[in-house]
Amino acid sequence: MKKVTYALMVSLVVISGLVFANREKNNETPKKMAPQPLTDAERRAAVKQWEATPEGIKYKAWEASPAGKKVYAAEAKIRKHIKGYTNMEAVVTALSLPPGSRLGFGVMVRIDGADYILRFDDKPQQLTTLKVNDKIIIKSHAVSHAPKYAYPIISGEYAERDGKVLYQHLPRGGGC
Repeated sequence: MKKVTYALMVSLVVISGLVFANREKNNETPKKMAPQPLTDAERRAAVKQWEATPEGIKYKAWEASPAGKKVYAAEAKIRKHIKGYTNMEAVVTALSLPPGSRLGFGVMVRIDGADYILRFDDKPQQLTTLKVNDKIIIKSHAVSHAPKYAYPIISGEYAERDGKVLYQHLPRGGGC
């Protein structure tokens, strides 16, 4: 009987030691913590630091140039359509993008007298039927710009011609 009691006591001590050792490991803070979002002051400091680099200086000079002001003015013309994801009537002006562009598939369009690059994530077969001077209806959530291009870049998410949908961006799967 003494041997059984002794064996139970030893096993109880070993098991409780393992439980407490495991508990201490779980209470330690993980070494890889998620990065904290930057505060406004940190963000402004990072932007100031970037603006002092040669790339930042070139970008600021482009923003102040007539070409940069023209791009920003064109973006302002369609801002309410972008924010509201509403229809924009566009006329296709060219079936190819400017030389040297690396935006993938896209066309040049004119909306309210301003020229834009309309780019798509993939090359849908229906968009290859477009011709110069075709009127299309487009929708987008995003417009961007880059000093390399003399036109704002619209990310095409929806396009239709004569009431027929030519392109509709599929939502990403696996999201919330």
